[in-house]
Amino acid sequence: MNAPATDARSPLAERLTGLVRALRGHGIRIGPGETVDAAAVLEALGLTDRERIREGLAAALLRADRQRAVFDAAFELYFPLGVGELTGTSGAPAADRDELRDRLAQALAADDTAALNRLAGEAVDLLGRYGTSPGSDGWSAHQTLDRLRPQTLLARILADQRAGGRGGGPGAGSGSGVGSGSGVGAFGSGFGGGFGGGIGSGGFTERLDADEIRRRIEDFRNRIRTEARRRVAERRGAEFIAERGIAPSADQVDFLIASREQLVELRRTVQPLARKLATRLAARRRRAARGQIDIRRTLRRSLSTGGVPLRPAYRRHRPARPEIVLLCDVSGSVAGFANFTMLLVQAMRDQFSKVRVYAFVNRVDEVTHLVTTGEADPAELGRRFAAEATISGWHGSSDYGAALGEFAERHLDAVGPRTSVIVLGDARTNGFDPNVAALRRVAARARRVHWLNPESPSQWGTGDSAAHTYAEVVDMHACRNARRLGELVTRLLPV
Repeated sequence: MNAPATDARSPLAERLTGLVRALRGHGIRIGPGETVDAAAVLEALGLTDRERIREGLAAALLRADRQRAVFDAAFELYFPLGVGELTGTSGAPAADRDELRDRLAQALAADDTAALNRLAGEAVDLLGRYGTSPGSDGWSAHQTLDRLRPQTLLARILADQRAGGRGGGPGAGSGSGVGSGSGVGAFGSGFGGGFGGGIGSGGFTERLDADEIRRRIEDFRNRIRTEARRRVAERRGAEFIAERGIAPSADQVDFLIASREQLVELRRTVQPLARKLATRLAARRRRAARGQIDIRRTLRRSLSTGGVPLRPAYRRHRPARPEIVLLCDVSGSVAGFANFTMLLVQAMRDQFSKVRVYAFVNRVDEVTHLVTTGEADPAELGRRFAAEATISGWHGSSDYGAALGEFAERHLDAVGPRTSVIVLGDARTNGFDPNVAALRRVAARARRVHWLNPESPSQWGTGDSAAHTYAEVVDMHACRNARRLGELVTRLLPV
């Protein structure tokens, strides 16, 4: 009897376990149960429809929408559309860039998935190759896109549409999926999209036409990236590329190196993360309210059972909801980290009796009213701080000593015995006095003080960092991404 498709010795099982390892390497929690479910999905769906396999494995392995981008990139490495130099080529490849752009414009106008798959392979082959010696050569998606410039085809496609053309032409409507190009694998057939409908054919307005074309262009750019990554993975190994060539999910991107697009994506996680953390804090509060065993009441109850304490009695503890004070460095690269944390804590404000937010560069000002009003946009929040709050004086560099001193002099009444103070910043003083005495005044008055530092601990104490100096007074915690922030919030905040 032949071994089943997902037998541990089969190549398909090796692909599945490789995919699971890659996803775990990117912080996605997948246990043995999910892996077994994924194997059952492969058994049930078979190998004829690659997109059904993608959706089935995603349903079995993922727990959050934000993990989907990482999954799709890893899936393309372990379950590629094809193998070899070109993915599903049929007919002669393009002779030059201009011819390739002509065919691309036609395929984008017709939304011909099969043609776009072929053109992505041809574009990487024609424009993306670099290096000549073995070991130093390869394919670059960035180089391909820089030379092809598909985004510049928007006006041309719209002009053709207005002139009444639907952009058919060579390659459009072939609908044949992948043909007999080199080395097409088991997933190489049955994925052709055919026509997706010409632009304007459904009576769209011109603006909607433009938005649709932009979406198709961005989708084609992603096909280019996938094709280049697939080719390099064939040469250097899927595990190597999965580890180094797949962008992490938004909640695992370091705050200090996050791009604007990643910060926008991270902003979308504020409300879901706040709901999750609020649920955890509420559960901790319920457990804490139970209190300790009351020995005397328990012994009295045990008289009815011959001295056996079957029904323990507890001293009920009714903790008051804590107060939170955020003291945030909003200068330079740490601004994105501070702004995101402000929005997260503000979204959880129902869990606390009071939330007050102070921002600083080298002067301190309360910005609670700015955080509670307006859109939850970290970039817009930074602009409002600069325009409406007094957070910097005669220079624009962060000065922790001056800011802590001003907070201790002017705003110490915001801190009381029920207050937890959270300082957000990298503790880099730009050579100024760290003013540890001011931090000691705050710590002596507060219930707890925690410092969340977006830098790696290996960088603490280097250059102008006063992290180790401040860590002698308060607890210093590394907080490099949103996932770590969520863990710290649920662990450190009082109940």
